[in-house]
Amino acid sequence: MEGTLFTPALEGMKHVKSDEGEMLTKPFLDVCKQILPVIDKFGAAMALVKSDISGNIKRLENKYLSNPSEFNHLYTMVRAEVEAKTAKASSSCTNGLLWLTRAMDFLVELFRNLLEHADWTMSQACTDSYSKTLKKWHGWLASSSFTVAMKLAPDRKKFMDVLGSTGDINLDIEKFCTTFSPILEENHKFLASVGLDDLKAS
Repeated sequence: MEGTLFTPALEGMKHVKSDEGEMLTKPFLDVCKQILPVIDKFGAAMALVKSDISGNIKRLENKYLSNPSEFNHLYTMVRAEVEAKTAKASSSCTNGLLWLTRAMDFLVELFRNLLEHADWTMSQACTDSYSKTLKKWHGWLASSSFTVAMKLAPDRKKFMDVLGSTGDINLDIEKFCTTFSPILEENHKFLASVGLDDLKAS
């Protein structure tokens, strides 16, 4: 494959919005899927994160496939659940979108750390990103599991070499962080507008 492991996701990000600027369901979920091979390279350290992300993608995708024309726009699912008063249920698409967005926040922060702190170990970069993003939303159990998993983080240099393949990995990481952040921010803004951006894990 030409480029880096980020190349497909970076390409996909160009298509996440409609001409009218609405967030589109399938393209957004496709970008999240295209980040899974990057997460794979972390090995056991990210097994929890990967299964969480995959589960939330599947939940949102199933809803989308139940009526692609109705749920073409990502936030339509949330609006439908808000109206039905089911948005706060742990199995809701609203919850799925919120946790998917938070997991992606964590990854963006992690890659930003790798870019800005050349002297940090992978474990340091992971722990710092976790404390800035997911930690405040996690209960004790999730937080403890995460802390243990981070001890399994791979060697930083080997990890970067694997990601790079034939492209400029630092450039692609920078593009990933700067392009994906505003997309995730938009999800948070929308969820906040319906009072659902601050749900915590039990």
